[in-house]
Amino acid sequence: MPRLVVFNNISLDGYFTGSNGDLGWAYEGRNDPDYDAFIAGNARSGGMLLLGRVTYDMMIHYWPTPAAAQNDPVVAERMNAMPKLVFSKTLENPAWAHTSVARDAVAEVRRLKSGSGPDMTILGSGSIVAQLARQGLIDEYQFVLNPVALGAGRTLFDGMEDEIPMKLAMTRSFGNGKVFLRYEPAG
Repeated sequence: MPRLVVFNNISLDGYFTGSNGDLGWAYEGRNDPDYDAFIAGNARSGGMLLLGRVTYDMMIHYWPTPAAAQNDPVVAERMNAMPKLVFSKTLENPAWAHTSVARDAVAEVRRLKSGSGPDMTILGSGSIVAQLARQGLIDEYQFVLNPVALGAGRTLFDGMEDEIPMKLAMTRSFGNGKVFLRYEPAG
């Protein structure tokens, strides 16, 4: 059965995007070779990317560009080659290679998890994460805690009404001040 993993950057005050949707803060401090190798290794793990429409729109403006190929060649190659599934009620014809669209995130993830396909990773996509977390469909949460406080923004679990107890499975710190945290649902 395919596993579903969430991978997101978060600020010290718990936001995964700034108040205007900005993610630039998550890419600061990338001058750490150990951290860069970790991110490149994570990108090599393969599988399928699951994205909400807003995250898809942000990513398509960077990853298929020459700038991405120059700045992040390993990650760009994987991002462009991986199958991607966008959850959207309005997107009809995605322009990014290897991208398909589904309307109902919960139903589609249930269907995918009942099969024998590849593991899946959600990037960004807070409303999708909250929907799937409420249904107990996420197997692992991976966060990069960034040494910055944003003061405002969106939390990853906006709209959650019930607690989701988690257990810490792994930590790793980097010289740039970032800390990788991996959690699994405790239930």
